[in-house]
Amino acid sequence: QVQLVESGGGVVQAGGSLRLSCTVSGRAVRQSAMAWFRQPPGKEREFIAHIRVNGVNVYYNDSVEGRFTISRDNSENTLYLQMHNLQPEDTAVYHCAASSYVILSAIRTTGSYAYWGQGTQVTVSA
Repeated sequence: QVQLVESGGGVVQAGGSLRLSCTVSGRAVRQSAMAWFRQPPGKEREFIAHIRVNGVNVYYNDSVEGRFTISRDNSENTLYLQMHNLQPEDTAVYHCAASSYVILSAIRTTGSYAYWGQGTQVTVSA
């Protein structure tokens, strides 16, 4: 059984930083295409970042490019999202997702991922 558990969310002031973790069990992150999505209050879930199975190629939503960094630790079997210069519009529930493979044209689509975590709340105050 594959499980993804996010942690690291919280309340932070604008301009602050947080690092989210997604601990995976039942599946190796080094054999997975993984991503972070977020769902702001009252809105649809949106793509944030993706890391390819090779662990090298990464892709970001334009809104977070240069502020957020996706990475993984194969030995810890954990996916990370380092977030800097957080803004109130970054307030959302953040979810990690995984799948064995995702074609490049579909990395921004929620339906491309087989496994999801329950999410962790990030709140950024002005």
